[in-house]
Amino acid sequence: MRIATFMHAGRVQVGLIGGDGRHVAPLDLKPEDTPRGALSLIERLSAGGPMPASAGEPVELDRVRLLAPLPVPRRNLWCVGRNYRAHAQELQSSVFKGNDGATETWPIVFTKVPECVVGPYDDVRLPTGITEQVDYEAELAVVIGRGGKNISRAEAMGHVFGYTVVNDVTARDVQMRHQQWDMGKSFDTFCPMGPWIVTADELDGRRTRVRCWVNGELRQDASTEQMIFDLPTLIETVSRGITLYPGDVIATGTPAGVGLGMNPPRFLRPGDVVRIEVDGVGVIENRFVG
Repeated sequence: MRIATFMHAGRVQVGLIGGDGRHVAPLDLKPEDTPRGALSLIERLSAGGPMPASAGEPVELDRVRLLAPLPVPRRNLWCVGRNYRAHAQELQSSVFKGNDGATETWPIVFTKVPECVVGPYDDVRLPTGITEQVDYEAELAVVIGRGGKNISRAEAMGHVFGYTVVNDVTARDVQMRHQQWDMGKSFDTFCPMGPWIVTADELDGRRTRVRCWVNGELRQDASTEQMIFDLPTLIETVSRGITLYPGDVIATGTPAGVGLGMNPPRFLRPGDVVRIEVDGVGVIENRFVG
């Protein structure tokens, strides 16, 4: 299934994307649940509840506004840094300078606040006067379906509900200034997400491709098979002593090709457009504005 959250006829709805990729069929959810987007559906299905009935005829996608599938996640997003070897190398003298040089010891984990999430085609606002070094990071994100604590690597994939795409937008100067990353990662609009959630029965996120274009120029291109810490390891790590809940999001790291890694660095400016595609999931595309 491809589960979308969208705005149509003045209200937020949740629906299933049709096989042709051109229509969305709304689901019969309570009006008080729809502002939470797909989260209410994930919780319902994870608790063993039935799939809701259809709430009407399918609507053409070009007649709706796609929102982030999880417009306001239930809590901070879990995020992983330095998870592709080439990316670890390109930032070894900057962002990762103060980190353990043994890249395969433990994942670097940080969070982004839920309020930074925006839709797959929404504008991203540059925090003028606060940062001059805004960067992009194309990532596959895992959405947890079955919660748990101390989840073993062997059982981890059974806890995955599905996958979506995120841009882990980052203010590099703020990221390094504070010596931890949450501030530089959590500005308003700094997490475009979407275009929907693809359920785990349709995609194996351990074997897919992540790409990013800036103004039409291909900057990032890698397979998730190149991750230092694979998806089961990430789920095992994040759940050590911490309970994961249905709807939790784990952004799994970005490939090489970020702006800071170029010589000279190439940061985002007003008018730039960043397009990210994960094979088997879909595309998000966002304009950066002042």
